[in-house]
Amino acid sequence: MSFKIAIIGAGSVGFTKKLFTDLLCVPEFRDIEVALTDISQHNLDMIKAILEKIVEANGFPVKVTADTNRRRALEGAKYIISCVRVGGLEAYADDIRIPLKYGIDQCVGDTICAGGILYGQRNIPVILDFCKDIREVAAPGAKFLNYANPMAMNTWAAIEYGKVDTVGLCHGVQHGAEQIAEILGAKSVSELDYICSGINHQTWFIDLRLNGRKIGKDELVAAFEGHPVFSQQEKLRIDVLKRFGVYSTESNGHLSEYLPWYRKRPEEIARWIDMSDWIHGETGGYLRHSTETRNWFETEFPQFLASAAKPIDPAKRSNEHASHILEALETGRVYRGHFNVKNNGVISNLPADAIIESPGFVDRFGINMVSGITLPEACAATCMASINVQRMSVHAAVSGDIDLLKLAVLHDPLVGAVATPEEVWQMVDEMVVAQARWLPQYADAVPAAKERLAKSSVKTRDWAGAARRNVRSIEELRAEKSALKKAV
Repeated sequence: MSFKIAIIGAGSVGFTKKLFTDLLCVPEFRDIEVALTDISQHNLDMIKAILEKIVEANGFPVKVTADTNRRRALEGAKYIISCVRVGGLEAYADDIRIPLKYGIDQCVGDTICAGGILYGQRNIPVILDFCKDIREVAAPGAKFLNYANPMAMNTWAAIEYGKVDTVGLCHGVQHGAEQIAEILGAKSVSELDYICSGINHQTWFIDLRLNGRKIGKDELVAAFEGHPVFSQQEKLRIDVLKRFGVYSTESNGHLSEYLPWYRKRPEEIARWIDMSDWIHGETGGYLRHSTETRNWFETEFPQFLASAAKPIDPAKRSNEHASHILEALETGRVYRGHFNVKNNGVISNLPADAIIESPGFVDRFGINMVSGITLPEACAATCMASINVQRMSVHAAVSGDIDLLKLAVLHDPLVGAVATPEEVWQMVDEMVVAQARWLPQYADAVPAAKERLAKSSVKTRDWAGAARRNVRSIEELRAEKSALKKAV
C-alpha cells in the first residue's frame, strides 16, 4: 500500500518515533510516505535523522520528508496526526505558575482546570488552521487523528468548527487496564475484557471481566489496597473507586485536578498524592517531567540516534491507537479500541454535542461506536461538570469572548472549589495578558485586561504549591539512571 501520512508537531520527538515505528510494524505500510512538519527546524532535523536511521536499518522503501511549511506537508495526505503543544513549555509554565498565585494547585493542567482551559484557547485557533489546510490541500475525505490535549476541546473544535473527519486518541484506558491486569494476577492484559466509557481522562471501567468472570467493586478495592505499590500511588483513585463503585482510567495526579474535593486545601493534598513519580500528584509534575525530558533528549541526542539503527520488532508494537486504526481502515482487519468522538447518543446520559471517549470497532467501513451505554449517575455527573466547562471554553476560543472564557474557568470544579469570582476574573486577565502572543482571538481584549490588572485590589501570593519539586539537572538525571541500571 502506498499513501501519505502527515504528522503535525512532529518535533515531539519521542512520541513521533513511537508512532512511526508502530506504523512500520504493519507489513502493508512499508511503502508509505510520512511527512513531518513542525515550527521548529531544529526539532524537525532531529526527528528526521532518527526516522531515516530506522528506515535505513530495516531496508524499507518508506519515504520520510520534513518541512516547516505545513500546507506543503499536508498536500495529498490521507491521514493527518497532530501532537502539537502551542506555546511550548514557556506558555505551559504560565498555565501552572499563574493559577498557583490564586491557590490553584495543578499536577498537569492540560485538560481542564485553569491551565487546561488556557491551553485550549491557544490550541483551538491553530487546530482550526490545520482543518482549513486539510480541507483545501489534503486528500479528499482525509482523516484527522488528534493526540494533542486538551483532547476533548481540540476534537470538539475540529468537528464542530473545522468540519473535518476527526477522532481523538489517548492511552489512559490502556494504562488503566494494565494496572487492573496486574493487581488481579492476570498473565497479560489480553485476559481482561472491559468497557470503559465517559469523557477523555474521565473514563470509567463500567464493566470488567477477567477470563469471562465479572469483577465487582469489592474485589477490585481489595486488590488495589493489597498491592504494595498501587496502594500508595493511587490513594485518590482508590477512594473514588470506593465511593463511585467503578475505577477511573486516569492517573492519580490527573484525576485529582478534575474533581473539586482533593486539591482544594494545601494541607489535604499530601493525603492523596504520592511523590514517587510526577504522575501521582506532584505540583506541576508534568511540566517538570516535560522539561527534564526535553533537556535530556537535547543532550543525549547522539545516543538516541544510534539506538534507532535496530531492526523493528512487531511484537513490541505499542498500544497507541493510531497504527491499529490505520491498519483496520486500510486492510479491513478489525480493531477494537476506545475513541474520542462526538456523542450523538452513544452514551445515553451525556449531551449529544459532547466529545465522549467510549468503545468502538474499526474496519474498512470506518470507526463504528458501540451505542446505548449508560454511565453510573455519579460518573455522569462528574463528566457533565467538565463537559459544560469544555463547551464554554471551545465557544470562547472560537469567538474571542473573554467574558465567556472567565465563566468557563469559574465553572471548573477545582477552580470553583478554591477561588472566588473576583480572583477568577483577575487570574484570567493575567493569563490572557501573559500569553497574548499565542491568543490572537483575544487581541482586542488585552488592553482592557491590562487596565483592570493595574487597578485591581485582589491579593495574590508567591506560592510554589503544596508538593513542588525542582527540575533536575542532566547530571542528576544521569546519576539516577545509572543507579537504576545497577539496581536491576
